[in-house]
Parts: sequence; structure tokens; C-alpha cells
Amino acid sequence: MATGSMQERAEQFRQRYRQIREEIGKVIVGHGEIIDGVLTCLFVGGHVLLEGVPGLGKTLLVRTLSQVLDLKFSRIQFTPDLMPSDILGTNVIMEAPDGRRVFHFQPGPIFAQILLADEINRATPKTQSAMLEAMQERSVTVGGTIHRLEEPFFVLATQNPIEQEGTYPLPEAQLDRFFFKLIVPYSSRQEIATILDRTTRNVWPKPDKVMDGSEIKQWQELVREVLIAPPVQDYAVRLVLATHPQGEFAAAETNRYIRWGASPRGAQALVLAGKVRALLEGRYNVSFEDIRRVFLPAMRHRVLLNFEAQAEGIETDTVLLKILDHVKEKVADVAA
Repeated sequence: MATGSMQERAEQFRQRYRQIREEIGKVIVGHGEIIDGVLTCLFVGGHVLLEGVPGLGKTLLVRTLSQVLDLKFSRIQFTPDLMPSDILGTNVIMEAPDGRRVFHFQPGPIFAQILLADEINRATPKTQSAMLEAMQERSVTVGGTIHRLEEPFFVLATQNPIEQEGTYPLPEAQLDRFFFKLIVPYSSRQEIATILDRTTRNVWPKPDKVMDGSEIKQWQELVREVLIAPPVQDYAVRLVLATHPQGEFAAAETNRYIRWGASPRGAQALVLAGKVRALLEGRYNVSFEDIRRVFLPAMRHRVLLNFEAQAEGIETDTVLLKILDHVKEKVADVAA
């Protein structure tokens, strides 16, 4: 349990963070930025969407995280025939001791603390939307009854970016529920060599459990205590507003290529992720650089490109980087 001054608690947080990272590193080779992104989402209480081609270790990363954290883990393999009740659970008829028949709720796999939603874009929109309430409210409603989920509740979803038969794009409303969208890159030459050394020999590294749910919630509270100065917060606000076409702070690329901009959840993500990064850098206040460093993963799934961008092959990250260059760190007037 972390006690003492802010400085002492922050140092304890950094030590525990390094311990988790080291245990994950026993299994996962490389992907340092992806691991940091996932852990950032964990310590702010947000969900993460991992996108990458098959075989890059997305599922293995989530499984390894579940081994490092002492939390209830559940995995759902999304398929086109998956129904909402397969995720949430359903009411079944049971016979009571006195012979009466009563409805009894049978919880689904969503009743976990770490939920791996594997290949989430293979399920139909109806099934995908079944997770909306759980991701936002930490509860599910079945048969008119609200069932609370145990916290911390953390969804890690994976999806394949390659368009193929049997996939369904995630609805914008559900995408906005994800704190970060992380693009998992290919491994390097040395990383692939290390992966082969670990997986083609009789050596199977096993990570140790490092942290439980109560400690995670404690660090989530610490993150929110980190300060952010009004000019830095205003910078985050203006970055979000710069994604709105025809808006006051819109860049030329915004008006040309973006159909819909980011919601206020985007500003929340920038600030909270910036607070985690500040703590890891040994600071207790958010800097402009913190906001810049988390801009892409916090925003790339919250803006919708228009037809012109798609026709020209313009990627979301390209437009966002132009916006990042367009919005200056300081302005004369800061909103009160």
C-alpha cells in the first residue's frame, strides 16, 4: 500500500510499473510502446483496441498481462454467429426446492476483470453493441435487471486490419469507448530471432503475478492527483477542437479530409494519459510534450475520414500529425 508524500507514492508507482513491464518482457519480445500503451490504459481505467495482422502477439500480450495481474480473466472469440447472450449471459429456468420454477441469471464471460475480445470485428454489429454498456457503465442489463461488473474492469480487444470476408467495422459509438487504439507493428530482425530462440526450444518462460485489483485502483487514484496547468489543458482542448471540420481551430487538412471529429472523451484521454506519462517521467504535472506523445493513440479511432481521404489513400495518422503541427502550444488567451 502506497503511503506518504506524492513524491514517495510516485516512486512506488514507477517501481511497480517497472516490475509489471519486466514480467511481461519475459514472454513478449519487443513492442515496448504497445506495452506502455496497454499499461497506460490499465492505470487510467480505460479500454484498449489492438490492431495488427495475425501472428504479431496481440493475444499473447493480453494473456501474459492476465498472468501478471491477479484478476479474473476471460476470453471471447468473436465470430459471425456469436449472439449478445453468449457474451452477457441469460436468464434460465431453474426449479426451486419447493417445486416452483424461477428465472436464474447465468452470467456470461463478460463477468471478468480482464476481458480479451479476440477478433472483435468478426462479430455482427448487434453483438458488438452488446458490450457498449459494459465498457462505459461497468454493468450489463439482462431481462430488465442491472448486473454490476467487478472492478477494475478492463477490455482488451484485438482486430485484424486486413479487409476480408466475415468482418464488420466497429461502430463509431463503440470505438469511442476505447481509450487507446494501438497499432501493433511487425517485429524486427533481432526480435524475430529472439522469438525463435524462445519458442522453438524447450524453454517456456512463465511470468509471476505482480499486482491485484485493489492496488490497481490505488494507482488509478494516484494518476488523477497529478496536476495539469491551465495552458496545458487548453492545449489538449484545442487539439480536440482542431479535429472538427470548419471549426475555429481546424487545420486545412481537417477541413479537407475529416468528416467527423473527436468527442470530449478524446480530451479526457489526452489529459489522463498525459498524467500517467508525467508520473513515469518523474514529474507531478503534465507537460505539453506529454500531450503530444499520447495524441495519436488517443485520437486515431475518434476521427472519421471522408470520401476524399479514402480516395486519395490518406491515413488517419497522417492527418492527425498535420493537426499536431498546426496547433501551437501556447496562445495569448486561455479559457477560464
